[in-house]
Amino acid sequence: MNPPLRPIHPDDRLLESKLIKYRLISTEELLKSLLPGETGALKTRLDGTILDGHHRLKVLRERSVDVHGLPREVIPKQLIDPLVLGGEDAGS
Repeated sequence: MNPPLRPIHPDDRLLESKLIKYRLISTEELLKSLLPGETGALKTRLDGTILDGHHRLKVLRERSVDVHGLPREVIPKQLIDPLVLGGEDAGS
């Protein structure tokens, strides 16, 4: 079982332009985009700290989706590299 997700960035620091973009996408498509193996997969540290996916997770939470059980790619801290975070949410 995965630990609960923990955002690095508070919701009020997320970019409104990205939130608007993701709010136009269906819940099904957002969930698919976060799957391991996808370019913008949900990436976390072992402790559940979110590295990539903040904006999409916020939109899913707005839609009452329980995001804590979503599959994720776990990236050990020593392996974090800017190239690993190549998804739409990279750096946010």
